[in-house]
Amino acid sequence: MPSPTATVVALHLAPAHRTPMRAMDALELVGGRGIVGDRFFGARSRHVTVQTAEDLAVATGRLGRPVTPDRTRRNITLDRGPLPTTPGARLRLAGLDLEVLRVAAPCRIMEDELGPGGAVALRRRGGVVCRLLDSGTVRIGDVCDLDPPRDDQLF
Repeated sequence: MPSPTATVVALHLAPAHRTPMRAMDALELVGGRGIVGDRFFGARSRHVTVQTAEDLAVATGRLGRPVTPDRTRRNITLDRGPLPTTPGARLRLAGLDLEVLRVAAPCRIMEDELGPGGAVALRRRGGVVCRLLDSGTVRIGDVCDLDPPRDDQLF
């Protein structure tokens, strides 16, 4: 049975803390470092965040106002999920391996970005924080394997 896949529908980065997110057509990812030009580039482990448009649609319904990819401060938005949330789980995005570190819990900044109730609307829908294991470029329209086989599962 093939692994579930999703498609990249939005890409964003912020060059500094609290600066507006910039929509991008492509992101340059560097294994062990992060997204070139992003505020977290060079961080020890928080290299990229991934969320789904499905979760944003549910959050929009709960909040009663649009919850758009740029307002959540996440880097990569996929059309659908579910995303793996277990630490150590993997995603294969545009042929690059990402390791899930943790759920990306919405922080108080969501109240500033989305208004009152923003953080609550995103609870359990905030995506995941990942470590980059490979380097390469991700573009709008690229495919993400949500449950790729791990090397230790191949034999």
